[in-house]
Amino acid sequence: MLWLKIFHLIFVTSWFAGLFYLPRIFVNLAMVPADSLAERDRLILMAGKLYRFTTPIALLAIALGLWLWFGYGFSGSWLHLKTLLVAMLFGYHLYCGRLLATFAAGGNQRSHVWYRYFNELPVLVLVAVVILVVLKPF
Repeated sequence: MLWLKIFHLIFVTSWFAGLFYLPRIFVNLAMVPADSLAERDRLILMAGKLYRFTTPIALLAIALGLWLWFGYGFSGSWLHLKTLLVAMLFGYHLYCGRLLATFAAGGNQRSHVWYRYFNELPVLVLVAVVILVVLKPF
Protein backbone atom coordinates (compact mmCIF):
# COMPACT_ATOMS: atom_id res chain seq x y z
CA MET A 1 0.00 0.00 0.00
CA LEU A 2 2.85 2.41 0.71
CA TRP A 3 4.12 2.03 -2.86
CA LEU A 4 0.65 2.92 -4.15
CA LYS A 5 0.65 6.04 -1.99
CA ILE A 6 4.13 6.97 -3.20
CA PHE A 7 3.21 6.67 -6.87
CA HIS A 8 -0.13 8.39 -6.27
CA LEU A 9 1.68 11.36 -4.73
CA ILE A 10 4.25 11.45 -7.53
CA PHE A 11 1.54 11.50 -10.20
CA VAL A 12 -0.57 14.05 -8.31
CA THR A 13 2.46 16.33 -7.94
CA SER A 14 3.31 15.97 -11.62
CA TRP A 15 -0.28 16.64 -12.66
CA PHE A 16 -0.41 19.78 -10.55
CA ALA A 17 2.84 21.00 -12.06
CA GLY A 18 1.15 20.80 -15.45
CA LEU A 19 -2.04 22.42 -14.16
CA PHE A 20 -0.04 25.31 -12.74
CA TYR A 21 2.01 25.85 -15.90
CA LEU A 22 -0.48 25.26 -18.72
CA PRO A 23 -2.74 28.22 -17.85
CA ARG A 24 0.41 30.31 -17.44
CA ILE A 25 1.19 29.55 -21.07
CA PHE A 26 -2.35 30.73 -21.86
CA VAL A 27 -1.55 34.05 -20.14
CA ASN A 28 1.44 34.41 -22.44
CA LEU A 29 -0.57 33.37 -25.49
CA ALA A 30 -3.21 35.98 -24.72
CA MET A 31 -0.47 38.62 -24.64
CA VAL A 32 1.14 37.68 -27.98
CA PRO A 33 0.79 40.45 -30.57
CA ALA A 34 -1.29 39.45 -33.61
CA ASP A 35 1.70 39.76 -35.96
CA SER A 36 3.97 37.47 -33.91
CA LEU A 37 3.04 34.13 -35.46
CA ALA A 38 6.31 32.38 -34.56
CA GLU A 39 5.89 33.19 -30.86
CA ARG A 40 2.24 32.12 -30.95
CA ASP A 41 3.05 28.85 -32.70
CA ARG A 42 5.88 28.09 -30.26
CA LEU A 43 3.63 28.66 -27.24
CA ILE A 44 0.84 26.53 -28.74
CA LEU A 45 3.37 23.76 -29.41
CA MET A 46 4.59 23.95 -25.79
CA ALA A 47 1.06 23.96 -24.41
CA GLY A 48 0.04 21.03 -26.60
CA LYS A 49 2.99 18.93 -25.51
CA LEU A 50 2.36 19.76 -21.87
CA TYR A 51 -1.33 18.89 -22.14
CA ARG A 52 -0.60 15.58 -23.87
CA PHE A 53 2.02 14.78 -21.22
CA THR A 54 -0.14 15.63 -18.21
CA THR A 55 -3.34 13.91 -19.34
CA PRO A 56 -2.08 10.33 -18.80
CA ILE A 57 -0.42 11.47 -15.58
CA ALA A 58 -3.78 12.80 -14.38
CA LEU A 59 -5.47 9.52 -15.26
CA LEU A 60 -2.81 7.55 -13.38
CA ALA A 61 -3.14 9.82 -10.34
CA ILE A 62 -6.91 9.36 -10.34
CA ALA A 63 -6.69 5.60 -10.91
CA LEU A 64 -4.22 5.13 -8.06
CA GLY A 65 -6.36 7.31 -5.80
CA LEU A 66 -9.41 5.19 -6.56
CA TRP A 67 -7.36 2.03 -6.00
CA LEU A 68 -6.31 3.33 -2.58
CA TRP A 69 -9.89 4.24 -1.75
CA PHE A 70 -11.68 1.09 -2.91
CA GLY A 71 -8.81 -1.38 -2.59
CA TYR A 72 -7.94 -0.49 0.98
CA GLY A 73 -11.28 0.74 2.24
CA PHE A 74 -10.45 4.29 3.27
CA SER A 75 -13.63 5.97 4.37
CA GLY A 76 -15.13 9.18 5.66
CA SER A 77 -17.16 12.06 4.32
CA TRP A 78 -13.95 14.02 3.77
CA LEU A 79 -13.07 11.48 1.09
CA HIS A 80 -16.30 12.11 -0.79
CA LEU A 81 -15.61 15.85 -0.83
CA LYS A 82 -12.02 15.21 -1.91
CA THR A 83 -13.29 13.02 -4.75
CA LEU A 84 -15.69 15.76 -5.84
CA LEU A 85 -12.84 18.28 -5.86
CA VAL A 86 -10.65 15.92 -7.89
CA ALA A 87 -13.49 15.40 -10.38
CA MET A 88 -13.84 19.17 -10.69
CA LEU A 89 -10.08 19.43 -11.15
CA PHE A 90 -10.20 16.89 -13.96
CA GLY A 91 -12.98 18.96 -15.52
CA TYR A 92 -10.65 21.96 -15.25
CA HIS A 93 -7.97 19.90 -16.97
CA LEU A 94 -10.32 19.00 -19.83
CA TYR A 95 -11.41 22.63 -20.11
CA CYS A 96 -7.75 23.58 -20.49
CA GLY A 97 -7.71 21.25 -23.50
CA ARG A 98 -10.67 23.10 -24.98
CA LEU A 99 -8.97 26.44 -24.35
CA LEU A 100 -5.84 25.14 -26.06
CA ALA A 101 -7.90 24.09 -29.09
CA THR A 102 -9.46 27.56 -29.16
CA PHE A 103 -6.01 29.18 -29.13
CA ALA A 104 -4.79 26.83 -31.86
CA ALA A 105 -7.79 27.77 -34.02
CA GLY A 106 -7.10 31.46 -33.42
CA GLY A 107 -10.39 32.03 -31.64
CA ASN A 108 -9.36 33.23 -28.18
CA GLN A 109 -11.63 36.00 -26.90
CA ARG A 110 -10.31 36.30 -23.33
CA SER A 111 -7.69 38.64 -21.92
CA HIS A 112 -4.46 37.71 -20.19
CA VAL A 113 -6.02 39.01 -16.95
CA TRP A 114 -8.81 36.42 -17.18
CA TYR A 115 -6.19 33.68 -17.62
CA ARG A 116 -4.26 34.99 -14.60
CA TYR A 117 -7.34 34.43 -12.43
CA PHE A 118 -8.11 31.13 -14.14
CA ASN A 119 -4.56 30.04 -13.32
CA GLU A 120 -5.26 30.32 -9.58
CA LEU A 121 -8.13 27.81 -9.44
CA PRO A 122 -5.94 24.68 -9.09
CA VAL A 123 -4.13 26.32 -6.18
CA LEU A 124 -7.41 26.69 -4.30
CA VAL A 125 -8.33 23.07 -5.00
CA LEU A 126 -4.88 21.90 -3.87
CA VAL A 127 -5.21 23.76 -0.57
CA ALA A 128 -8.66 22.30 0.05
CA VAL A 129 -7.59 18.75 -0.82
CA VAL A 130 -4.49 18.88 1.38
CA ILE A 131 -6.55 20.18 4.30
CA LEU A 132 -9.10 17.39 3.80
CA VAL A 133 -6.47 14.66 3.52
CA VAL A 134 -4.40 15.78 6.50
CA LEU A 135 -7.12 16.89 8.92
CA LYS A 136 -9.94 14.55 7.82
CA PRO A 137 -12.39 17.01 9.42
CA PHE A 138 -15.51 14.86 8.96
